[in-house]
Amino acid sequence: MDRKLLDLLVSPDTRQPLLLLESAGLDALNRAIAAGTITRADGNAQTQPLREVLVTRDRKQLFRVEDGIPVLLAEEAIASAQIADFPAA
Repeated sequence: MDRKLLDLLVSPDTRQPLLLLESAGLDALNRAIAAGTITRADGNAQTQPLREVLVTRDRKQLFRVEDGIPVLLAEEAIASAQIADFPAA
């Protein structure tokens, strides 16, 4: 993802800056997706593994990136609290 674009992006509801999720966090998220335990804020299950994800500064919300395009909709957010082994930092 383009660094200049990333510097401008914020969570749609909390307005926190977004960062690219590191590999340990992405691995934990994809394990939880494979286990069928992840739902988005709208209640729909996230069934497909993710290749790129943005995370809020407080690490509570995750937003998927599809084909290089961030999906920054509050109803599409994934709460990191659903991920048992989600790294703190």
